[in-house]
Amino acid sequence: MSAIIRTQDLCRSFQSGGETIRALKNVNIEIQEKSLTMLKGRSGSGKTTLINLLGALDRPTKGKVFFHDREITALSERKRDELRRRDIGFVFQSVALISMMSALENVEFGLRVAGVPAKDRKKRAEECLTLVGLYKRMHHRPHEMSGGEQQRVAIARALAHKPKVIIADEPTGELDTHTGLQVVKLFRNLVEREGITIIMTTHDPSMVELADNVITLDDGEVVNE
Repeated sequence: MSAIIRTQDLCRSFQSGGETIRALKNVNIEIQEKSLTMLKGRSGSGKTTLINLLGALDRPTKGKVFFHDREITALSERKRDELRRRDIGFVFQSVALISMMSALENVEFGLRVAGVPAKDRKKRAEECLTLVGLYKRMHHRPHEMSGGEQQRVAIARALAHKPKVIIADEPTGELDTHTGLQVVKLFRNLVEREGITIIMTTHDPSMVELADNVITLDDGEVVNE
């Protein structure tokens, strides 16, 4: 397998009350294509800062991020927007579904934002909800669904525009252990069946056994265990 994302001496600092906070310090990692990679570490270790850089949501203070050997840290905002719309899907701890829309409508809305033609949106939304096991629930609204089902809708929405990479920030953080493991097993199946690359953060050690690769962060640095 080849690396779809890699970093070179990645650093990110923030100013807080006249003090410089070094959130990431010379991070060098490779994310292999068609794999499930987990970033683990305690709260404040730099996991979210790192995935924001990998997903072109933020820029580093120093260093570079490469996507298929193309440096994305130097791209214009317009080019970075295009990259996210075309190649990256996001899943967050808070599912951020639109409460008045059904599961199907939520996924269709994501496709509309991504610029997918109207004639193709419904079919693709149905395909993705079927893929995550929600064919029979696609006309239900979020309040009629469990937390695990809502997270599956969010995953279907992230999948819908056929990204190369899905980035998930603590996707199981608000779920019980059993439901969280179901979500990670779904990720595992998507990697194996659909060939998607998935990067997720977690602080739950019970999840990491399902990963192809585990990267541990501590105080902004990658550590070997």
